[in-house]
Amino acid sequence: MRSRYSAFALGEVGYLLDTWHPSTRPASMELDDRRWLRLDVVDTVAGGPFDSDGVVEFVAHYRRDGQRGQQRERSRFVRDGGRWLYVDGLARDVGKGVSGRL
Repeated sequence: MRSRYSAFALGEVGYLLDTWHPSTRPASMELDDRRWLRLDVVDTVAGGPFDSDGVVEFVAHYRRDGQRGQQRERSRFVRDGGRWLYVDGLARDVGKGVSGRL
C-alpha cells in the first residue's frame, strides 16, 4: 500500500499498473494533478506474512487547485507469486461527495 501511494505521489504509472492484479488492471491510466501530501493507514485486515489476501483502509491527504482534500479508501490486495497486488477499492473524497469502486 505504501509503495503504491509513493508511486502516485511520484507519478510512476508503470509501477501502479505493475502492482495491479491482472483481473482488474486497466489497460492504461492517467494521473490527475493532485499533489499528495500524506498517507494515514486507518485499518488493516489480514495481509500478514502467511495470508493470501488482505484489506487496507487509508486516508490520503492531497492539495489540488490550492485546496486541501482527503481520499479515503478501503482497498483489497492479494498475494500472487510472493507479491502483493492491488485488486480494487471503494474510495471517496472526504468532504467532496465523490465515491465509487476503483
